[in-house]
Amino acid sequence: MQQHILTAPQARKIILHAAGLAQPGQFGKGIEAVYKLIDHLGFIQIDTNYVVERAHHHAIAARVPDYKPEWIDELMADGSIFEFFTYGTGYIPMHEFRFSLPVKAGFLSRRKPLTQPEINLMNKVLDRIGREGPLMVKDFENDRPVASSGWWDWRPAKLALERLFLDGSLMCTREKNFHKVYDLPKNLLPADVDTTMPTPEEYARYVIRRSLQALGIAYAKDIAWRGHYAKDNPAKTTLDKMVEEGEVCPVSIKGQNTAPLYMLPDYTDKKIKLSGDAFILSPFDTLNVLRHRLRDFFDFDYQIECFVPQAKRKYGYFSLPVLVGDTFVARMDAKADRKHRVLTVHNLHAEPVTLSQPMISKIAKAVRSFATFNQCRDIDIKKSNHKQLVKAIKEAF
Repeated sequence: MQQHILTAPQARKIILHAAGLAQPGQFGKGIEAVYKLIDHLGFIQIDTNYVVERAHHHAIAARVPDYKPEWIDELMADGSIFEFFTYGTGYIPMHEFRFSLPVKAGFLSRRKPLTQPEINLMNKVLDRIGREGPLMVKDFENDRPVASSGWWDWRPAKLALERLFLDGSLMCTREKNFHKVYDLPKNLLPADVDTTMPTPEEYARYVIRRSLQALGIAYAKDIAWRGHYAKDNPAKTTLDKMVEEGEVCPVSIKGQNTAPLYMLPDYTDKKIKLSGDAFILSPFDTLNVLRHRLRDFFDFDYQIECFVPQAKRKYGYFSLPVLVGDTFVARMDAKADRKHRVLTVHNLHAEPVTLSQPMISKIAKAVRSFATFNQCRDIDIKKSNHKQLVKAIKEAF
């Protein structure tokens, strides 16, 4: 297929439209919009960090006006979505359940040989859930032989539950406190769900289409990354086939010499208009998890610093990217004090771009909405390099 040449602004428009950030409410409102969003992206990443509202709720709220976190529970309960892995753990449309099977096979094939006691424990766990119904880690005795040595030093029962979850023997839902509830697949899967294992090429085509639908424009390595946990994923050879067949379009950016880029043909003549609104995004947002794309397409060098030693942090523990139109204009290191209903901003760092008054007003409005979403009524800004922006935000409260 002939290569499609784009300008850098055109490429950013495609990426933002694919991410659901071209304008507020791109998928509508209400619980139906939440499902449409998840079905479009194919995956909403879950993260347990609760400094501000958890990543999956944050990502949805940035795109669905008046989002209510309980809508995820409702979609789980009615069998519209399920939780499992792609490149991380997250919510996936239930009608794509069969494409989780290669990932489960991949986890199983990479599992180290288990001892007989570990096998016996896994069998006991399955037997108990089969007899008693859904169970949590706390429902199993504390079988740790010695004191915990760290965060990932799980006790045997938890390890058994997670192994069974990863290989597909168990599925899970979540309680309101976000703890996992494990159950047998037969109790959670709708009767009409396709459970046949896709062929390696079927799976690769699925990964390629899904990646490009969510990313808009991507490198081959970005496309393959979505399916890297699977046992078989011939993404590279399949990508070449799909280009020859016209299902995928090769792309180049004027004035840039990059590795080969790809997009879906739908975007070759699609007219996209950005609203210019401000979006406060999660570090685990679909747009942000591949840092090199932010550098290459948006000239934005971003890193979530909760994984960086405190002495080496530049912007803060959990800085949130702030996007206006197609430009990242700031990072906001925030923490929600839900008890006192105060959003504490430890650092509001404006990027070296010119902020017009309309842009400042939009950012202030977005911060106010973000505070409300995090159950906060007031704001406390500790540090910033932009006095005018701070003043506008405080006036918005």
